[in-house]
This record gives sequence, structure tokens and C-alpha cells, in this order.
Amino acid sequence: MIDYQPFIEQLNSDDDNREALAQWLEQMPAQIAKGLDEKRYGDLPRWKSVLAQLPDWPTAAYDLNQTAIQLTNENALTAEQHSDFKQQLQGLHPWRKGPFNLFDVEIDTEWRSDWKWDRLKDHIEPLQGKKVLDIGCGSGYHCWRMRGAGADLVIGIDPTPLFIVQFFTLQKYIQDHRVTVLPMGIEHLPEKLRFFDSVFSMGVLYHRRSPFDHLMELRDSLTSGGELVLETLVIEGDEGEVLVPEGRYARMGNVWFLPSCPTMMRWLKKVGFKDIKLVNVTDTTIEEQRSTEWMTFHSLEQFLDPENHSKTIEGYPAPRRAIFTAKAP
Repeated sequence: MIDYQPFIEQLNSDDDNREALAQWLEQMPAQIAKGLDEKRYGDLPRWKSVLAQLPDWPTAAYDLNQTAIQLTNENALTAEQHSDFKQQLQGLHPWRKGPFNLFDVEIDTEWRSDWKWDRLKDHIEPLQGKKVLDIGCGSGYHCWRMRGAGADLVIGIDPTPLFIVQFFTLQKYIQDHRVTVLPMGIEHLPEKLRFFDSVFSMGVLYHRRSPFDHLMELRDSLTSGGELVLETLVIEGDEGEVLVPEGRYARMGNVWFLPSCPTMMRWLKKVGFKDIKLVNVTDTTIEEQRSTEWMTFHSLEQFLDPENHSKTIEGYPAPRRAIFTAKAP
């Protein structure tokens, strides 16, 4: 069941959060209803049916600090239970961000999102006690990792209803209402919210037509001195260099630009961010993003030149991702 009421009550129970988020809390129910409108999303009733039929097993323990977010119960599943549960979970295909291990059913997602987490976790400000926003969070894998790292409140936002259902699949068993994923984009946040201590934007910037508008939205969602963690596609090059794909990039139709790292740092400075650091640059490999039985569609290998994996199928430089940190003014 998709139920945001415990989360909203959690926010309302804290005087500081309730006061700071008053405008958003007023808008939130209507935003959620619109983001989960079955008239707009024809597959949503089927996905919700899968969620409703999941077994009501008690969770003996969960671990948010492992490679795979892990749920365990006191009694091992029988072979039949394991098979049935796996089949139910596969009804929420495709699973893109993870991995997860739910009662010994291993969900091998398209992305090894734990690799990205490992690349950034030692370079960011400690999340202990922080209020965190994760933009474009998918099924919420990194949200759970942030909560496991000690964050006091984690709000993920993603407009894709399937990912919301996948998040609530875990929430059904974890029941931690200081973590949620809302069915919306950053444009639905109140302007100049200035609420979050840490904001993560990973794999989002290059999908936005205006990089500066997105960077200003990120800045304005942070408290003064709060930390931005930005991960995006980049190219090799000097300051001022930007690749603007003529058509598709790695078969994605909504990639607008890939800056060089010096260019990205200049953009961050342009909108007022301070203490800007480049903490990691990594080429995306077909081991990190690939087809699995949990995501059977084409993946990175089919998006690259089959004769030369340093190029996309269109002839552009293959995906390279950089992680930046910066402080809000």
C-alpha cells in the first residue's frame, strides 16, 4: 500500500520541520495525488496490485549499510515461498537502481548503485543527523543508504510511478517513516526552500534543458553552508568546452549537454556555490550498468560502439561521470 500519511505526520510532529515546510506540507497531498494519477499512468493499477499482494511477513532485521539493502526474517523461506516472492517482485520490472536482497531474493538491478555510493561516501560531509534531499532517486536505493549513514530525514523525489511502488515494496517491511520517495520533480518544491543540509543530484543535470536553472534550484533548496553532491556526465576538456549532442547520446534522446569538469566547476561558481571540489571521475562500464533478469531491456553494452567501447553508438565519447561537492552560499 502506498501510504504517505505516516511520513506527513512525522514531519508535522516536529515543530521545526512543520514550520519550515508549512507551504510544502499544504501542497504535498495534491502533488502526490497528481504524481500517482491512474488516469495518467495506465500501468500503475497493476503495479499497485503487486504491492498489495506481497506477503505480510514480519521483518526480523534490516541492514541499510550493505552492498545490497537487506531484509531478513526469523524463518528462512521455503523453496515455494522464495519462488513465489521472486515472481511477485519481478512483476515490478524493470528494477534499475539497487541492488537489494529481500528475504534472500536477490534483486540484481541494472545499475550497481553501490559502486556510485562507494565512490562518494568518503568525500561528503557526514550525514549524521542531517536533513537530506535526493533528486531523481529512482527506487530509493541511495535514500536508504543515506538513512543508514545516519541522516535524520531523507526525502527522495522521482516522477516515475514504478519507482515509487518499488520504494514502498521495501517500506512495507522496513516501516521507517523518516525516509520517503515522493512522486514529483524538483520543480515541485517551493521556491527558495532553504531547508536541506545535504542535496544529492545524481544523473539528473544533463537531462535538464537549462543547467543554470537546475543549479539554482539545487542551491535554493539548501540551507546556507549546506552541501551539494552533484554527479553528472562529463567530457575531457578545458574550461569552456561542452558537448551538445546533435541527436541522441548513448541512445538517450534527452541528453542536452556534457560539460568538461572545469566547465562544470565554473557553472557551479557562476550561481554562487563555494568550496567546489571535483572528487571523482569514472568511466561507466558494462559491469556497472547492464541487462539482468531484473532489467531485461537493452543497457549500456547496446548503447556503445560494438567495435570500440570508448565511443557511443553515435560516435560520441562513451559515458564518463564526475562527482562534485560544493557549499551553498
